[in-house]
Amino acid sequence: MQNFIPSSILGFPRIGANREVKKAIEAYWAGKISESDLLALAKQIRLTHWTAQSERGVDVLPVGDFSLYDHILDMSTTFGVIPKRYQNLDLNDVELYFAMGRGLQRSSENGTRAAVDVPACEMKKFFDSNYHYIVPELGPSTEFTLNASSLIEQFEEVKAAGFSSRVVVFGPISYLMLSKPERDVDPNFNPLSLLDKLVSAYQSLFQKLADVGAEWIQVDEPYLVTDSARGLSSEYQRAFTALSAVGPNILLATYYGSIDATALSFVNQLPIQGLHIDLERGLGQLEDVLTAVKNKEIILSLGLVDGRNIWKADLAKAIKTAQHVVSVIGNNRVIINTTSSLLHTPHTLAAETKLDAQVKDWFSFALEKCAEVSIIAKALSNPDSVALSLEKNITSIESRRKYCSTGNVDVRKRVDSVTSDMYVRKSSFEVRQTLQREKLKLLPFPTTTIGSFPQTKEIRIARKKYTSGEITEEQYDEFLKDEIRRAVEFQERVGFDMFVHGEPERNDMVQYFGEQLEGFVFTTSGWVQSFGTRYVRPPIIVGDVSRPSPMTVKWSKYAQSITKAPMKGMLTGPVTILNWSFPREDVSKEVSSRQLALALRDEVLDLERAGIAAIQVDEPAIREGLPLKKSEWATYLTWAVASFRLATAGVQDTTQIHSHFCYSDFNDMMDSIQKLDADVITIENSKSDAKLLKVFDQVKYANEIGPGLFDIHSPRVPSVEEMYDRLVAISHHLPKENLWVNPDCGLKTRGWKECEEQCSNLVEVARRARKYL
Repeated sequence: MQNFIPSSILGFPRIGANREVKKAIEAYWAGKISESDLLALAKQIRLTHWTAQSERGVDVLPVGDFSLYDHILDMSTTFGVIPKRYQNLDLNDVELYFAMGRGLQRSSENGTRAAVDVPACEMKKFFDSNYHYIVPELGPSTEFTLNASSLIEQFEEVKAAGFSSRVVVFGPISYLMLSKPERDVDPNFNPLSLLDKLVSAYQSLFQKLADVGAEWIQVDEPYLVTDSARGLSSEYQRAFTALSAVGPNILLATYYGSIDATALSFVNQLPIQGLHIDLERGLGQLEDVLTAVKNKEIILSLGLVDGRNIWKADLAKAIKTAQHVVSVIGNNRVIINTTSSLLHTPHTLAAETKLDAQVKDWFSFALEKCAEVSIIAKALSNPDSVALSLEKNITSIESRRKYCSTGNVDVRKRVDSVTSDMYVRKSSFEVRQTLQREKLKLLPFPTTTIGSFPQTKEIRIARKKYTSGEITEEQYDEFLKDEIRRAVEFQERVGFDMFVHGEPERNDMVQYFGEQLEGFVFTTSGWVQSFGTRYVRPPIIVGDVSRPSPMTVKWSKYAQSITKAPMKGMLTGPVTILNWSFPREDVSKEVSSRQLALALRDEVLDLERAGIAAIQVDEPAIREGLPLKKSEWATYLTWAVASFRLATAGVQDTTQIHSHFCYSDFNDMMDSIQKLDADVITIENSKSDAKLLKVFDQVKYANEIGPGLFDIHSPRVPSVEEMYDRLVAISHHLPKENLWVNPDCGLKTRGWKECEEQCSNLVEVARRARKYL
């Protein structure tokens, strides 16, 4: 028997303590550093991360969790899953990797290298998180060709550093279930039909890892917590029987929820040496799992430290749970772990020097969570060694509970006083549409953007100077007015129909609002990866939410004053603010969402009173918040839809309410999208091969809609012909008189040059449609 219970984590943030990875990748894209420089930086970051984890007491470190862009894209390149359009492009491995992630448009280089023009692969939300993954594309002819060099190198690095480690790979069944048919392949093709071929490639990978000394491999299978996993018994049995035959011990990792009884019955029969379970989102599964594994020799990895939120763990509660498990199966069969990878949390709390000391003491970021798993593990075998840490934790937990118990009485009374009529617009959409068209007088196929224009270096510098006190509020306001004027003049020059002010004053579509609402706190370095090199700093909801004063009216009103074109007011919706923040643990998400909705309702009405005729309330995160268990969908959708309507339904019929959705599968909730009763919705479309549009053949969406015509996350400039063809295809599924012409999403991450080229082509598409469609 072992003398201690080991601690571990499933994965760690990849971005670096100071976003070193982002800066290096973007420098590489700009030609400022070489590929070898980029790879050397990545190697150094990995070593730095492993060292920091070990210093905080983590016994078994993950290797293979690092990525330059996306871990699912890493698996695709590891197994040679390269869609045909990226093949034979005269690109090396790193160039090909980034071309799949973000697209590539390159002219011929003095005749030495061929021109390249390829869009990015589709990007989707990873389960119910705000992390985006690159969707693998497969077909009947797909052959898996192993290239394990990167993973082998990383294992050799951690071994040379002297750390005990466990290799992390994304599991074959979850990989296939997150995939889609490649272009020009029958849309009914089932990627799961490739399982045996893929498992064979995994066997080769496992063998190579075994050859260099890997003893444990963590196989992530989060798909096991979904309802659909129930029908995959034979697939899991085949896959893991084959993998277990190779040699290294397998830790099957599940997270983001619980394994239901049906799936557990076959998981319990798999020839694996360890099973990881999430005991934050899936605490209710513990007794069933213990009953299943009690008489087996399997190791149970206990996810006791939350990898999805930033609250300090209640160590006493976690230790009590772990002690119960040890009493059932013994201490030689237990590992203390995080619930999931720490990918979803900021790097370290140590960098937060501006947070209120009391509030800061309630939080735990990635490195602090490493210490927490270590403390729990040590408390089980030698509680005296961590007695002081446990005492401090009890004080922190009690402090937070006392704070949460008080709350804002006025906010809670207001929520309780909401009446049913506050959720309903004054008239039907048909009536509103007529009145809005009379007022706005827009051309057919009206053009607009989703909200933001490029956040330039100059904007970031000015914002930094303002926040540091180097320039006055008056100076900053004049700067922002100049930027808004530039955005308005740009839209007039290009020929848009409905304008936006460009959002130069906003650091982030959620953070900006959270900073102006009561009940939130903010970090200075709490960056979390959303996709690729796009990082966000999620606000933290610590109390009841209210709006002390108008948040956006000043800038929208100014923008409208300098143009005759209709100007959209731009807001982020209540569900998205909630889902893209770190939520409270002491109240339900529904409570926080309704509080946010009331705060936004006040803002919507203030915008209307200021003369803003169209108001966009974005809800891109409404789909990602959908629970992984379908039995929980109805409850979530009821309060999510109600929150949006509460925020927007108070306006007059002549005010046009817009909303925006992106990078998720909305096919299975289009009835709820209709129930939002927005006058206009805009949706991502360009990267998903228009598959979302097919749902409109079954669901007759009655309101106006703008399926995006180009991918804003790529610097690539699609031609007029490409976008026009896309619009023609859209018109086969939706009434032409209800169509808008717009990008997929906001243009914040683009440069002005490519933005102007993209938008000019977009507007030309609308002009062509007015003539020929």
